[in-house]
Amino acid sequence: MQNERWPRAFTKNDAEFKELFGVKKEVFRRMLEILTAAYEIRRKKGGRRPKLSVGDQLFLALQYWREYRTMAHLAFDFGIAKSTVSGTIMLVENVLIEDKTFHLPGKKALLSSKNAGRTLVVDVTESPIERPKKTKKPGIRAKKSGM
Repeated sequence: MQNERWPRAFTKNDAEFKELFGVKKEVFRRMLEILTAAYEIRRKKGGRRPKLSVGDQLFLALQYWREYRTMAHLAFDFGIAKSTVSGTIMLVENVLIEDKTFHLPGKKALLSSKNAGRTLVVDVTESPIERPKKTKKPGIRAKKSGM
C-alpha cells in the first residue's frame, strides 16, 4: 500500500478540518473505528487486499460527499479505477449505515410529535432523473383522425 493521505489532514486545526471534510475530527475517528472493525471481519473471510487503506477509503468517501468531485477525478488522484471508487463509496456508506451510529431516523420518527418544530435538510442533488421510456419507433406518435 502506498503512503496514506488522511493523516496529513490531522495537522489542520479543528475548524479547518471540518471545513475541508464536513465532519469534526472526533466524528472522523469514530467512522474510522467502525470501518476498521468491519474491515477486520471481512479480512478474516479472505479475499484480495484493498488498494486503499481503511483511512484512505473514508477519506475518499468524505471528499466525494463534501466536494461532489467526480469519480474519475478521485480515481486519478488516488491511482485506482473508477469502479473501485464507486465500490469504495458504496462500501463506506453501507458499513456506516449498518452500524446505526450515523443512520438517520425513518420518516415516521421524523414526523412524530417529539420532533415538531425541528428542521431536517436533505441533499437530493444527485437524484436520478425520470425520463420517458424509449419506444421501438423514433419520434412522437400522432393521433389518427377518424375522418
